Amino acid sequence: MNTISALPSLRSDLQLIFDWIQPESSVLDLGCADGSLLAALMKYKNCQGYGLEIDTEYVLAAMQRGINVIQADLEAGLLHFNDHSFDIIVLSQTIQSMQNTEQILCEMKRVAKEAIVTFPNFGYWRNRLQICFGGHMPVSERMPYQWYNTPNIHWCTLQDFEQLCADNHLVINERAVMSGNRRIGLWPNLLGSLAFYRIG
Repeated sequence: MNTISALPSLRSDLQLIFDWIQPESSVLDLGCADGSLLAALMKYKNCQGYGLEIDTEYVLAAMQRGINVIQADLEAGLLHFNDHSFDIIVLSQTIQSMQNTEQILCEMKRVAKEAIVTFPNFGYWRNRLQICFGGHMPVSERMPYQWYNTPNIHWCTLQDFEQLCADNHLVINERAVMSGNRRIGLWPNLLGSLAFYRIG
């Protein structure tokens, strides 16, 4: 994979997504937060695009970065976007908090040529240990909530997500897995805490 030297303003997970996106692409970032990724793509890769975000503070922060951001609830879908409106669509660490996971994946396939989806891997070995030996739901850097206040309602592993893609005729073009700031090669479903997929 061709990489570009790390940008100080990007977290390591956003840096990997940044590296996957080609220059001059049109990008739709779902749940764009403060717009950090889109701002870097616009500045360093001459990309154009929009962000969707529901949180008012994040919307204002993204606007201050010069991002075209729409305040919207992803659960309502992407009905306002035409087919193949974008080169690439990004859903970063959000899919596990959505009610209708299959619907958003199919809508992403309709709206863009390719999608990048990232999510915390519930099959990560530290999570397994907390359930097995601690007897409680996992709490970690990637999942910093208690069971009763978490926004995450659909936990999945790499195998679960790949089966979901197969069931919905989504082609996996590339996969990467991280633990902390490191890329994982061996036993990714066990050793990786965060999964990245490029799907078509």
